Amino acid sequence: ATGTNEELKAMINSGEKLTVEIFKFESSIIEGVRNLPNIESAELNGNLLVAKSSRGKNNLVELLDYLKSKKVSIGKIYSEPPTLNDVFLEITGKELRD
Repeated sequence: ATGTNEELKAMINSGEKLTVEIFKFESSIIEGVRNLPNIESAELNGNLLVAKSSRGKNNLVELLDYLKSKKVSIGKIYSEPPTLNDVFLEITGKELRD
């Protein structure tokens, strides 16, 4: 595959990685997040909710709206676009190695 960084990232289906610090939540919240449109996976690591989205718009907004509707207290929020390693992995199916 060839192109600029942004062109390469646009070629894959993976979207942003969303990390939200959450407090005062029920354990069932993770299943609800997994069922949101455009969410490919969601894991809970302590009080950090890490969700990987498919390519698309408003994934963070939909996630935050869901958490708000469930009265979950939110701390820090991070949104990370796909990396070139994500592009390599999706295209080749293999991890980069040294």
